[in-house]
Amino acid sequence: MEIGIKIKRLRTENGLTQEELADRCEITKGFVSQIERDMTSPSIATLVDILEALGTNLSDFFGDETDEKIVFSEEDMFVKEEQDYNMVINWIVPNAQKNEMEPIIVDLKPGGHTYMDSSHKGEEFGYVLEGELELKLGRRTYKVKKGESFYYTSNKEHHIRNKTKEHAKFLWVSTPPTF
Repeated sequence: MEIGIKIKRLRTENGLTQEELADRCEITKGFVSQIERDMTSPSIATLVDILEALGTNLSDFFGDETDEKIVFSEEDMFVKEEQDYNMVINWIVPNAQKNEMEPIIVDLKPGGHTYMDSSHKGEEFGYVLEGELELKLGRRTYKVKKGESFYYTSNKEHHIRNKTKEHAKFLWVSTPPTF
């Protein structure tokens, strides 16, 4: 691990000069420079002081920092066609079922519908990108058109239908993941 590079990155992220960091830690600017270039290693006590001045600690500094993927492209998507339902599901965030919420894009052909989902703990949100949907939530039915959204707790039986002769497409986010 290149300690110096990490310290320099933290210092610049905190908007500090080498001299300002040195003053806060009661060391010299030259020593900070040598540490950042990995020419010398600080003692544990000095490292603790430096990290404290930079707003972190030994545990976080040396912890495994995994690069969390933030942006997903079309190549990351997984598509599943459900012919029995006239539906195509696009998982737009891979492995989202391990997260707190799961966003998908659902494409419903004319007459298509989602699975009948029983009452469960959670919440669901949708935004209609194309067409018109019929949302059945318990005993109530709602029409949702392009540009409109829906949001409900999942404590009633629910499903979505496309009763029109046009394609319908919507973004659907559920928490916890159910697909």
